[in-house]
Amino acid sequence: MARKMALAAVGRDCPGIVSAVSRVLFQHGCNLEDSSMTILRGEFAMILIVAVPQESSLDALRSDLERAADHLQLVLSFRELPDTQREPTGPGGLPYILSVYGADHPGIVARVTELLANNNINITDVNTRVVGGKEPVYIMLLEVEVPERLSPDVLSDMLSRLAQELRVEITFRPLETANL
Repeated sequence: MARKMALAAVGRDCPGIVSAVSRVLFQHGCNLEDSSMTILRGEFAMILIVAVPQESSLDALRSDLERAADHLQLVLSFRELPDTQREPTGPGGLPYILSVYGADHPGIVARVTELLANNNINITDVNTRVVGGKEPVYIMLLEVEVPERLSPDVLSDMLSRLAQELRVEITFRPLETANL
């Protein structure tokens, strides 16, 4: 059975980052299972969950990954996941999309995510952007899992009150999922 590893890398965006990291993983017989990769203001960030064959040397894999990271000037984090973390551990629930739009100011992320955490709502994905020049607009899109016991109407009311406090617009709708 393969060991699971979490790998994260961040650095100035340039062509070849995904190729270099995935080439090292392939050369060591690893399988790339889950990933998230993006560019944020010129910085490339990747988070990977990788299956590493039992017979592969973790020291050799780490050394080769560090060599590729050094060449590309990436900051690298690499760790083995415990057997108990092989399956998702979140509370589960119904998938929803939450959108937040408004004038950019401190506290938007903290207040919205605090409301979600206080209601045992698991955040599964977050994307934020500031757009515009003179009067920047903050945009935050969250995918969340809402516990079945929490009424969408009750949550919608809580989000409406928070939106008024923060002077932003918050929309909340079910997420249509596709089975891959």
